[in-house]
Amino acid sequence: MKRSRPAKPVSVKDVAANSGVSFQTTSKVLNGKGSVSEQTRKRILSAATDLGYVPNILARSLVTRSTQAIGLVASNFSDPNLSRFIVGAEQEARRQGHAVIIASIEPDGTGGHRAVRALIERRVDGIVLADSPAEEDARYARLMKHQIPIVSLHDVPGGGLLTVGSDHVQTGLLATRHLTDLGHHRIGTITGPHRGRVAQSRLRGYRQALGEAGLADDLTLVEESDCQISGGFEATRRLLSRRPDLTAIFAQNDTMAIGVLSALDTLGKDVPEACAVVGCDDIEMAAYTRPPLTTVRVPFYETGEEAIRLLLRMIASGSSGVRGTLLPVQLIARASSGAGLSLFRPSK
Repeated sequence: MKRSRPAKPVSVKDVAANSGVSFQTTSKVLNGKGSVSEQTRKRILSAATDLGYVPNILARSLVTRSTQAIGLVASNFSDPNLSRFIVGAEQEARRQGHAVIIASIEPDGTGGHRAVRALIERRVDGIVLADSPAEEDARYARLMKHQIPIVSLHDVPGGGLLTVGSDHVQTGLLATRHLTDLGHHRIGTITGPHRGRVAQSRLRGYRQALGEAGLADDLTLVEESDCQISGGFEATRRLLSRRPDLTAIFAQNDTMAIGVLSALDTLGKDVPEACAVVGCDDIEMAAYTRPPLTTVRVPFYETGEEAIRLLLRMIASGSSGVRGTLLPVQLIARASSGAGLSLFRPSK
């Protein structure tokens, strides 16, 4: 049986032949250039629609030296926060006429620099870097230097990259200050891996709030975890076995906070009466836990949008005069902290 060949994409020549207009005039109209009569323009556009013409970006890039493509390097796509960032970035790029090519790194956190190199080889106009292991990989700075405009969610060794994100010291400060304002004096915190800069920043905010309230910075109230539900569960058990007197826990992301709620339920501790809980990030599930989770909203979707806007300004201006930015965070008070319920006013 003879296989049929796939149909060729409709070309500008096909549109010109169908409309009865010269190739040069057809090309100008399809590229939004030149001036022709309204009747001719409509005839060309009608022929293009009838034939299903789609512009050839690769051919156009030979003239414009722009592929209209943005590369995005990311790590764990299952992370709901990273997914919100990616969606925000992709939709903003599309609104501004750019496609996004997404490259993922290996499960063990390696390979990000190879993904960047592959995107540079494909001549993307710029790259958004959302790869947390980049904080520890000096090869990024060497690879990216003078190569291509890049906006990053994370600092990299050697610096020099434009960054966008939120003030994570402020997230830790807001969450912990909320608990001290409610009268808590023994507040535990469950962090992500301590080597991560986000975890370090949120821990600084936690300690700053304790200091504002005149409370001691007690290392026995700090427990490290892996940012997962199971990690939050086990960290809560370790924390309470060491400090059964604590009355509140700040989990430094909502995923761990869900594990905290589960552990407290297993241990027979009512939330917020026996132990208040505050998370961070405001993932969608946070409003539907039992009780609903107080958290600090981090604008991941908006950060993705802003990363693209910054990158496109860099591309347009040659990077001159473009600065990184921090987007604001916001405390979202719900029942898990007892906000507004006057349930807990302990004495020192």
